[in-house]
Amino acid sequence: MVPWDSKDRGRSPEPASPPNGSSSRGLVGRMEDELRLRGYSRRTRKVYLGHARRFLRYLGTDEPRSPEDDARRFLLHLLEERQVSRSYVNQAVSAVKFLYRYVLEAEAPTLRIPRPKVERKLPVVLSADDVARLLGALRNRKHRAILMLVYAAGLRVGEVVRLRPEDMDRDRMLIHVRQGKGRKDRVVMLSALALEAVKDYRRRERGRNWLFPGGRAGRHLTERSVQKVFKRAAAKAGIRKNVSVHSLRHAFATHLLEAGTDIRFIQKLLGHKSTKTTEIYTKVSKRTLQAIQSPLDRLKEEGRMGGAGGGAGTSSAPEEGAAEGRTREDGTREGGGVRGGWQVERASRSKGRPPKRSGGTGPGSAGTGPGHPDWWR
Repeated sequence: MVPWDSKDRGRSPEPASPPNGSSSRGLVGRMEDELRLRGYSRRTRKVYLGHARRFLRYLGTDEPRSPEDDARRFLLHLLEERQVSRSYVNQAVSAVKFLYRYVLEAEAPTLRIPRPKVERKLPVVLSADDVARLLGALRNRKHRAILMLVYAAGLRVGEVVRLRPEDMDRDRMLIHVRQGKGRKDRVVMLSALALEAVKDYRRRERGRNWLFPGGRAGRHLTERSVQKVFKRAAAKAGIRKNVSVHSLRHAFATHLLEAGTDIRFIQKLLGHKSTKTTEIYTKVSKRTLQAIQSPLDRLKEEGRMGGAGGGAGTSSAPEEGAAEGRTREDGTREGGGVRGGWQVERASRSKGRPPKRSGGTGPGSAGTGPGHPDWWR
């Protein structure tokens, strides 16, 4: 059990919880203290504590006994009944493991809690035109400066709202991002255009502690407020993609990659620990995909297909192996062959009978051409 420090955060000392955790409130309180002592961020603490409360509420008891069985039932409840995402379930697994291992001090061999396989989804990327329309839809100077900084430097929404005036190095044209994700500092470039937008905003509104102060005194603008600003601007710009503020960070990385920037530099700008994380943008970059020609377009360039629709029967090139022959006045060819892309036979010698098409697949043929309902088979 973690000892209670009465001086911690100015709170009164709580009575020590029994070893078996007879109070769920005391159990969650002990978990919060353990998270603080281990240096977990405020957001991670909030997520873990929320999962712990839901887990204990689901069990209906303040005394969880069987780590593996209890956790399995809870995870199946989340997946099958609540039908939440697998990333959400993975967070719940981490929270429950932390509760058992560090608060209830369960032995590690008993914590065989499975994790569901995470979906590998590609990021939704805004095009350069999308970004220009979105920024152009902003009239509020403060909102415009925020979103321009996010796109210009690839910032996370939690990083841009926590910027301070001294973090903007105007002499070196750099932004100092302090204690970003993973409690890491990094330096990114400061766009001249974004700097002008910030100056324009700061001439009318100044905050002493924060570059973008919020409604409450001494507090920065909330992440939720920026998300709302983005959603309104995206709707006004006519962007129908499922995007968020983080999509501007995706666009920053993808557009740099398409412009030829080395992926290792992009990794450092984004603050990724490994290039494997950054490599996901190679899968959505049009630079890599546009370098590959579709085999369908190659057929047209080689003259194997004719017409814009690419439909069969419009090619003027004879089929491979087609016999050469003399063309009669009625359009048939002696010895078989190809005319207009269609295989034809000799016309019947019977008077008044039209020429037959052998295995025709063209318009109006008696076989399986486009005029037939099964022509595509």
